[in-house]
Amino acid sequence: MIDAALLALRQAFSPPFRMVLFKSVGLALLLLILIGAGLQAALAHLVVLQNVFLDWTAAIASALGILVVLFFAVPPIISLVAGFFLDEIAGEVERTHYPADAPGREQPLARSLILAIKFAALVLVVNIGVLLLALIPGVNLIAWWLANGYLLGREYFELAAMRFRSPEEAKALRRQHRGRVFFGGLMIAAMMAIPIVNLATPLVATAFMVHIHKRVGRRVELLDPA
Repeated sequence: MIDAALLALRQAFSPPFRMVLFKSVGLALLLLILIGAGLQAALAHLVVLQNVFLDWTAAIASALGILVVLFFAVPPIISLVAGFFLDEIAGEVERTHYPADAPGREQPLARSLILAIKFAALVLVVNIGVLLLALIPGVNLIAWWLANGYLLGREYFELAAMRFRSPEEAKALRRQHRGRVFFGGLMIAAMMAIPIVNLATPLVATAFMVHIHKRVGRRVELLDPA
């Protein structure tokens, strides 16, 4: 597990990974700017005060509120955008580390959209969980870590597996190696909780689970050559 994680982290600094990261961050920032501008225009239209001072105060307060919302929206938005490039990342890992193997199949556009939305929703849940647990004293962060480790490990492993298997086969393989996948998910969740670092998490997690899938898949083939 550790060596697979190190392989993924090392490749994260390669030019193809950096290019995808730059594209993801750039498109996400553009989307955030459009969302922020849309929210500001909507609030300016809805909140109209007859006092200039109150109007300026409301404008400043709404701008600050929008900035806070956008700050917490950065990770899920980047995950949403990066979701469309995860097949590209998986393919790069396969070509670099497993050139003798048959290449995986890219997901159809509709399936990629569904996966991107699922990943973005997961990241949103992670960040809301971090925020809520930071505000509630006495709540154990371990519960959050375990829950999100399970969710993230499941989703990223099945993404890697479905490049070679049907969704049903990918789920069955994940259940067969649930301990390994869960431990990998815990590592992804820990990375996801670190600000700034979490921007690259979708790419690193994809590469990581490609390695995990390759290893457990080969063990299955050795045990069942047919």
